[in-house]
Amino acid sequence: MNEASPIPLCEDTASADRPQDEAAARPAMRGDLTRGPILKTLLLFSIPMLLSNVLQTLNGSVNAIWVGRLLGEAALAATANANIVMFLVFAAVFGFGMATTVRVGQHFGARDIEAARRTFGTGLGFCILISIATGVIGWFGAGHLLDALGTPAASRVDALDYLRVIFVTIPLATVNMMVSMGMRGAGDSKTPLYAMILAVVIDIALNPLLIIGPGPLPALGVTGSALSTALANTAGMLFQIWVIYRKDLPLRLRGAELRYLRPRGVELRYVVSKGLPMGAQMLIVSSAGLVMVSLVNREGLNAAAAYGASLQLWNYLQMPAFAVGSAVSAMVAQSIGAGDHGRVAKVTMTGLGANLVMSVSVAAAIVGFDHQLLALFLGGSSPAMPIAEHIQLICTASFVIVSVTMILTGTMRAYGAVIAPLVILFLGLYPGRLGFYALAEPHIGSEAVWWAYPVGSVLTVIITLAYYRFGKWRAAFHR
Repeated sequence: MNEASPIPLCEDTASADRPQDEAAARPAMRGDLTRGPILKTLLLFSIPMLLSNVLQTLNGSVNAIWVGRLLGEAALAATANANIVMFLVFAAVFGFGMATTVRVGQHFGARDIEAARRTFGTGLGFCILISIATGVIGWFGAGHLLDALGTPAASRVDALDYLRVIFVTIPLATVNMMVSMGMRGAGDSKTPLYAMILAVVIDIALNPLLIIGPGPLPALGVTGSALSTALANTAGMLFQIWVIYRKDLPLRLRGAELRYLRPRGVELRYVVSKGLPMGAQMLIVSSAGLVMVSLVNREGLNAAAAYGASLQLWNYLQMPAFAVGSAVSAMVAQSIGAGDHGRVAKVTMTGLGANLVMSVSVAAAIVGFDHQLLALFLGGSSPAMPIAEHIQLICTASFVIVSVTMILTGTMRAYGAVIAPLVILFLGLYPGRLGFYALAEPHIGSEAVWWAYPVGSVLTVIITLAYYRFGKWRAAFHR
């Protein structure tokens, strides 16, 4: 038997084909990702997620423009410091959400709608409890968090006001995120996209109104920006809940099913045991990113500005891999639930191909039009421009390389394998990327900062491919 096969192959062809035959014989169901052309299904599912990510990023950029133009640099710095804190807070909740999505997908693929509702209710209820506790702690501890970050005194008051609004409204934001992720686990990526469009339109419109307070509206300053985002996300959440109940979608909870919101039992153990490593992956990425920022800052103001502009472009470059990886995870989870393990390798390979086409295309556009794109952030005559263009040539390809791991990890995550991807990510970012910098910096100077990216990415992909080929990650699946 080839060890790379998703499951042991049956001895006879007829029995090997039986899961596919059984899946095809089952009645069609809304959100079913276990049948139909794989590429078409993958694209129809992943493109709405990609658009959602683009909209969310653009919304953040527009909000930053409003704050910067209407309130000045100190207020903009305040939101940046507050957002660092919020990213760390949401990392853990995001991990639990991903675990819930995977488990919902497995149950949905098995046509066990009752189990899918139990999992969704458990994940949602558990994350609501965490978010409430976080909101209370954050309200009283926000000042200490900002002090620990070294927030400039000129920005501290605004950052504190902004952060406290975010902490108060974090339970609503958590529900919004969990509903979106649950819907995707059940095969629906369009409703979260429509909710995101609604939220972005509301946020962009409300931000300047709540900041400056025209007419009878109070001028809330930077607090108004945070409140605008909270109200917009709440509108998106209510829209999704309305759609779930209006269309009687599988994840709706009513009557006695509302008891599923009380976290307990096997489902809670799954959400916690798988969610913690998934959340830890985000913490590792963010902590390694902070270290890289500190290393870049050592190279001076122009290098820091060039790196900041490059990060803006790399955010968009990583979106195709994130969307396709999430789609692969959802499709594989449903295939596992349906008992159709033979479809898994096909979904993974199709996802790899689609991701590379999209990621290479975006990377080529970034490198080919780097001057024009970077000028949006730096200005065409900025002394940081040559550094930024140099960074793009060295580092951009590394994000295409590492995107391969996001697809393979999506497949492994669907089987419940979360520890090994966490370890691999740590090895790639710390001994790989940062270790290379420590060894190379005495010899090549500042170039070590930029070359650390491709070195770390190549190492991460090599280890991931080896584990995907020879590892025992399939054994992590338990019904």
